[in-house]
Amino acid sequence: MTDPDPNRAEAPDPEIAPPESVPPVSAEDLVDGELPTGEDEGRRYPSTIGGAFYLLVLAVVGVALLLVALDEWRTGIRLMGGALIFAALVRLVLRARDAGMLAVRHKVLDAAILLVLGGLLIFLAGSIPDQPDF
Repeated sequence: MTDPDPNRAEAPDPEIAPPESVPPVSAEDLVDGELPTGEDEGRRYPSTIGGAFYLLVLAVVGVALLLVALDEWRTGIRLMGGALIFAALVRLVLRARDAGMLAVRHKVLDAAILLVLGGLLIFLAGSIPDQPDF
């Protein structure tokens, strides 16, 4: 083991101060990882239109799950896939500030994931053959 640099003096650990060039920002104020631009509109209730669409998609998925439980699984899965595709279209149309809980990642990635999952559910519901009753 070698000794540390003898020319370097041991200084006590000072408290690290935040940089002056970066303003403190709450994570809630960030939109897609960036500070919002434009005027501050203040909070609205309901908070975002995307939140209302999110609740609508959740309600449709709940109805779809009920249909699946009532032995109409193809219709329920297709309805669920349609709700996900609708959510993808809403995510593409709305601004990041208005997307609410539909905004998880970047707009295109959110929409692509929802489109793929919705399309796969619809495809699988149509491609699985009927099974004989037991």
